[in-house]
Amino acid sequence: MLRGGRRVHTGRRLGQVIGRKPTGVTAGQWNTAGTVVVDYLVTDAQTERPDFALLFTDAGSPRDAVAGAGARVARMTTAVCDAVGLPLLRITSPTLTSADNGSQILGYILDARTFADGGATGGLGYRDIVGRLPDGRTGYVNDLSSVARAAAVDAYAARQLFDPIIRGIRVQWAGGPAEGWAWVQLREGGYVFERVQLAEHRTTCGVPADRLAEDLAGAAIGQRLKMRHSAEPDLVDVTHIEAALRQLSARRAELVGGFPYEHLLADQPAAR
Repeated sequence: MLRGGRRVHTGRRLGQVIGRKPTGVTAGQWNTAGTVVVDYLVTDAQTERPDFALLFTDAGSPRDAVAGAGARVARMTTAVCDAVGLPLLRITSPTLTSADNGSQILGYILDARTFADGGATGGLGYRDIVGRLPDGRTGYVNDLSSVARAAAVDAYAARQLFDPIIRGIRVQWAGGPAEGWAWVQLREGGYVFERVQLAEHRTTCGVPADRLAEDLAGAAIGQRLKMRHSAEPDLVDVTHIEAALRQLSARRAELVGGFPYEHLLADQPAAR
């Protein structure tokens, strides 16, 4: 696939992309990371020089849960990419996958990066562009959660949803990934909850990573709501969300800009 002077390759093993073990990388790191399948490798269309790689991972999968295997593979993959200077974007979500969402998300990132590289935007970011949304309202046209938010309102009007508002937060870990949360009340006492991490290594996604992570979490909510008629989504109660927020608040020193969501914990349920 060609887009904006970039060629997109899919399904390549990292070992094929790099070719041989880089200097400074251990045999164990290379043997593990070399087998990782890169969901998308973006290269210059003329020179084939790698621009960046995009990986989707699921920290909640049984495979990744075994002895922290997912985190270990992620560290080794990052180490190998760093050793050869290959920029890497990683999206971690239990719901968003390369197969179902990869093309849309990659296209968004490519467009956002092109917009940012164009300059002369008067300070306007790609995510800040206002226009007509699919439901006819005016809003941020490059908010990947906008369709999900409109669908939630429609579901509420049809009495299929307890609350029409998809709520969310976003944070940036110091020296680590951005993280976005989203939740919506499907029925009394039951919430659909999503958490997405977006890690940038030696590159950017063209928009603030924490903002995109929150949008992706909202989009994941929409995906789960869409599937609710064929498969009942796993729900959490408000105490689960409150506990997660309190854990995040307790680690405020590790967050860029601290934890600006104390109001969600003050004398009222977090998800209200």
